[in-house]
Amino acid sequence: MRVWRGLKALGTAVLRDGVYLLPNKAEFIEPLQAQSEEVIASGGSAQILEVNARDKEQEAEFRQLFDRTPEYEKLMLEINSARKEIGKLDRAALSSRLARLRRDYEAIALQDFFPGAARDHTRDNLEDLMGSANAVLSPDEPHAAPGRIHRLDPAKYRGRTWATRVRPWADRLASAWLVKRCIDRRAKFLWLKSPKDCPKRAVGFDFDGAEFTHIGAKVTFEVLLASFGLNEDPALERIGALIHYLDVGGVPPPEVAGFEALLRGARDALNDDDALLAEAVRLFDYLYAHYAASP
Repeated sequence: MRVWRGLKALGTAVLRDGVYLLPNKAEFIEPLQAQSEEVIASGGSAQILEVNARDKEQEAEFRQLFDRTPEYEKLMLEINSARKEIGKLDRAALSSRLARLRRDYEAIALQDFFPGAARDHTRDNLEDLMGSANAVLSPDEPHAAPGRIHRLDPAKYRGRTWATRVRPWADRLASAWLVKRCIDRRAKFLWLKSPKDCPKRAVGFDFDGAEFTHIGAKVTFEVLLASFGLNEDPALERIGALIHYLDVGGVPPPEVAGFEALLRGARDALNDDDALLAEAVRLFDYLYAHYAASP
């Protein structure tokens, strides 16, 4: 049973009892070898064979064994059900349900070795659900604005007060960290109960009408990177991909779950937004050091 669970977790297709199939990729060799050694250690026999499809028809048959459409269809039923309950669930229950749906989608997509229309359709519907739910959970969350991102002179943004909404989450925390690290080391931060409370002389970020907010497909952190020419730093670009996923979804970086847990833990433990930012700065500094040291 342990071996069966391990093979299932790899996303294997079943050719017949005891015969499992995976795409011929180097990343699968080591975990398959581990399962093989466990079978042999238990007194059984196991072989890993490389199989070449004899023709396009057989290759199509092999690929069909990996079709995840039924799993996507089941998930779509849950997405549609959740859509109907957006206004009925309390905030905690809605957040929990969204997180579970996202995890379920990622688990299927991770084993979808030959993705097609079913994955795209499910992803689009999940993102639409997330957008509708976030309008309830975070009514002040910025909407993507059209337009171009212009290159700016950082000298004009030094020693300023930067303002954003209270109880910052990933995009706002990362943006504030980026401001302190790369744009305005003497920056002061103002946490707004409502975007309309933003002082005229403050630099607003991550709310509708702010000087820096979502533009097109980019979240505020990515807009700041482009605005100040910081996207030439590979480590900052990788942080941008992680923040993009945490804020609006997309392709999850491998380390996103662990970093999200740390960030959420800090947010749950600290009620003061200045203290939360100070803790987040340490976390982002560690993440940046890791990315900078690893190609």
